[in-house]
Amino acid sequence: MAGSEYSAALRQGRRSYRTALSKGEYPYLPVLDEMISYTEVASIENLGIMDIPLSKIVGTKTVGRSNAFANNFMPLLPEESEFGRKWAAVYNHQINDGINDPVIAYEFMNQFYVQEGNKRVSVMKHLKTYSLPASVTRLVPKRSEDKENRLYYEFLDFYNVSRSYDVCFYKEGNYQKLLKYMGKKEGEQFSDDDRMDLHSACYNFELAFSKVNTEKLDINVSDAFLLYVEIYGYEKVIDQTEQEISRCLQKMWTEITLADRGSQVELVQNPENVKATLLNKLIPLGVPDSLKIAFIYTKTTDTSSWAYAHELGRQYLEQVFVGKIETMAFENADTEAQVEAAIDEAVAAGCELIFTTATQMVNQSVRSAIQYPKVKIYNCSIKMSYSSICTYYARMYESKFLMGAIAAALSRTDRLGYVADYPIYGALANINAFALGAKMINPYVKIHLEWTKVEGNDAREKLDQEGIVFVSDNDMITPQNASREYGLYAKKDDGTLENLATPIWDWGKFYERIIKNIFSGGSTESSAQKGKKAVNYWWGMSADVIDVICSKSMPDETARLIELLKTSIRSGEFQPFCGPLYAQGGILQCEKGECLGADEIITMDWLVENVIGKIPELDELTKDARELVEFQGIKVDESSPEKKTSVQEDKTDGSEGAE
Repeated sequence: MAGSEYSAALRQGRRSYRTALSKGEYPYLPVLDEMISYTEVASIENLGIMDIPLSKIVGTKTVGRSNAFANNFMPLLPEESEFGRKWAAVYNHQINDGINDPVIAYEFMNQFYVQEGNKRVSVMKHLKTYSLPASVTRLVPKRSEDKENRLYYEFLDFYNVSRSYDVCFYKEGNYQKLLKYMGKKEGEQFSDDDRMDLHSACYNFELAFSKVNTEKLDINVSDAFLLYVEIYGYEKVIDQTEQEISRCLQKMWTEITLADRGSQVELVQNPENVKATLLNKLIPLGVPDSLKIAFIYTKTTDTSSWAYAHELGRQYLEQVFVGKIETMAFENADTEAQVEAAIDEAVAAGCELIFTTATQMVNQSVRSAIQYPKVKIYNCSIKMSYSSICTYYARMYESKFLMGAIAAALSRTDRLGYVADYPIYGALANINAFALGAKMINPYVKIHLEWTKVEGNDAREKLDQEGIVFVSDNDMITPQNASREYGLYAKKDDGTLENLATPIWDWGKFYERIIKNIFSGGSTESSAQKGKKAVNYWWGMSADVIDVICSKSMPDETARLIELLKTSIRSGEFQPFCGPLYAQGGILQCEKGECLGADEIITMDWLVENVIGKIPELDELTKDARELVEFQGIKVDESSPEKKTSVQEDKTDGSEGAE
């Protein structure tokens, strides 16, 4: 039996050898000694004996036996050779008694190289064993700004708390994401049960993934595992069997495929570009005669201006489509369990279309969309790459630009105030657009920025103490809290507020556009579906879903200017974010004659030079704000703080979306 197994392993080895040669790749095992000869090693650490995944054993320590194996660790020497006989003996020993002696291996950059026990590794890989014991010595390279080096140091931080080699991510930030999904606090050490749970989950997932991945996608199994955890939740994953994971993987395979392709997002910036195949996917049974639609809110419409705005949109739909639609609303869906319950109830009631109206609902929206493939779910968010749902949001920065222009036109000073809540996708674009609109009217104006979600900070009181008269504040109010601290207002000498203008989210028009397209059947084929991209609707003034309402007391000249700017933005003749644009510190972000792409706008992690203030750190925020920012906060590339000196081309578009 051992002889036939060696023959099978030999065929695998020779096949891998030929494939490598045809691709111009090195056909033998990589040799660690050769690799580190041109690498500066910062330290050497003895980690002791541990189980290491076979998938992470990629080479040999010394050159001695490297040519006896192909680069997949399968043998290359003839069956009748001494090597072949020894390999067969190791195989028999494993089958009859089990191999318990640890191999001796070196770890370098999260991969292992064997010094003693190469044939044991080869046998175990042939048997598709998940892991084996090893005495491990770690070689730590000197820290650098190379991406692979940064990833490795992220792994070292993860290892220091987990003592686990079960995951190896190829994307920065994923180790922290996994710890977050596991419910781990910063620096919290793994218990033995934690390590066993992770080991078991990774083992079952790898087995399931290898069976389901018939397309032979290139996505790293650990990155696929993280996406799976993101969608289904870690607590569920650790309790699943291989078979259960396989079934779930099959249902969500389009999400894995999308991630393999780089999680591309097609941004639909105009309603006219909503294509027929999108709508066929939305309502699989074709163009409907009527629709039953559900809206799900995180809070109540009495207490949340965000929910109230969407509720107005729902009521508007019922007026526009009398007799053709039926709607339902669910409030207080503030946890994933509550969102799940609301969606389940909506589906049970016969809803074919569901709008989940806050970013926090996105993961459960995806899970439910996978569970109910005949129901289309939309989530109000941006920068989310899922093919099972559609996402939607509005280009609020267009209105903020106009608000800045109004404030500068009316103010008699060079100082304006801006009240923001938290730094999530799109928030910085809104702040910067306001500042640029003001600067267009008054090149000397400064915008004093304060954050309401910074712990212990009274944003409005600070601006008042600084003598700021004109302030841009909350976009919306609720019936139960009719404060005048919304939109753009001016503080009079007697302390009362005068509202001058307010940005409008016309969700009714947004939803009307979507529903009209469903009833009309759309137009032509979508490139998004051909390329299996995620679809994100990101509409603005051109679609009438964003606007600015001005006070009747507005001077006629200012009103005419704002109408002119509004018309220019609506037609596409004018874009707020065109260069030259400078961030604080005089850093060039956009050259003269160029304009920022949508992805650059949405993911801004900088403030324009006429803003006085800073972006708060995560630990400065309130608890509820931290949770949201961790989920959809702006991503700052710490490796290159002064990275932008010109504009990149061919940008992917996106947007924010949060309660």
